[in-house]
Amino acid sequence: MDTFEIDTVVIGAGVVGLAISRALAMAGHETLILEKNAVFGEETSARNSEVIHAGIYYDAGSAKARHCVAGKQQLYEYCERNGIAHRRCGKLIVATNAAESARLEGIATKAAANGVDDLACIDGASAAAMEPALSVDSALLSPSTGIVDSHALMLAYLGEAEVHGAQLVTHAPIVGGSLREDEQIDLAIGGDAPMRLIARHVVNAAGLWAQDVAVRIDGLPAPPVRALVKGNYFALTGRAPFTRLIYPVPVDGGLGVHLTLDMAGRAKFGPDTEWLNSDDPAAIDYTVNPARGEAFYEAIRRYWPALPNDALAADYAGVRPKVAGDAYPDFHIEGPETHGLMGHVMLYGIESPGLTSSLSIGDEVLAKLRS
Repeated sequence: MDTFEIDTVVIGAGVVGLAISRALAMAGHETLILEKNAVFGEETSARNSEVIHAGIYYDAGSAKARHCVAGKQQLYEYCERNGIAHRRCGKLIVATNAAESARLEGIATKAAANGVDDLACIDGASAAAMEPALSVDSALLSPSTGIVDSHALMLAYLGEAEVHGAQLVTHAPIVGGSLREDEQIDLAIGGDAPMRLIARHVVNAAGLWAQDVAVRIDGLPAPPVRALVKGNYFALTGRAPFTRLIYPVPVDGGLGVHLTLDMAGRAKFGPDTEWLNSDDPAAIDYTVNPARGEAFYEAIRRYWPALPNDALAADYAGVRPKVAGDAYPDFHIEGPETHGLMGHVMLYGIESPGLTSSLSIGDEVLAKLRS
């Protein structure tokens, strides 16, 4: 087995791993990106809503709030600068009764604490004037919410990283490793071309698999316990009568069955919240059970009563990796200040708003490697 020494290894080529690799390569790090799959962005990054989030729902001071608000602005500027398809379409968070309307004030207060200062409270008539198909009691308008072509974004991140010397290696799972006395990490790479890497810096951005990677490397602190939440999506078979994203008042574990649009104007609903019994990513079944559509019809008709029968088709599912035990699951971006190991960063619980936050997370990881 060949052995190589390298400055920096980034494990995982999802949108966050690629954003980190871009930041490191542009800062002069010799960067190798290891991806166990055949191509980049095949898992969580390919199975989401492609929404640019405003930063509304997260606890003030949390990593999610901080990175989402900063990352949103960075992402819009990046897309403009690089010609990546995106649209600042806005969204409405809708309340269908007086009790839900009362909760909107709390959502607006939380958003303001995060630095989101562009929300507007509107009544049901104003919401219907914007989106005539809606029937709601009131709503919050978020003009800075948008959508993006996530695949094009990942291509841009990867391209920029490669221009600055980074290299992506696919079919390269981490099968073992150990922390050396000099605090470099010795990695055993399987797949098509098994090899051994001795890395000065390791960034674990393996998403669903981050905990598995950590436990395969002897000497690393135990990772936080993972919980997996499956989100199912149903596509609208006809044309959507909406120009903005429509979100209900949030539910436990997610943001409710919301309507999003992609860059082609195609509408989909979801994700719902399906807590998985197993925390093993290898056991995930991404099949969408058509029977779950019954609950979708019920949820959607609370704000769009005219949704036709047989208008929804089972589409796709994604899985959100959460850190179990957190009352309000947050990003865990663990550097030397957390685990005491110089030069290494471990990322756990990187779910939504990971895409929106990706550039900001890349900046933080770079800063932690420099500390």
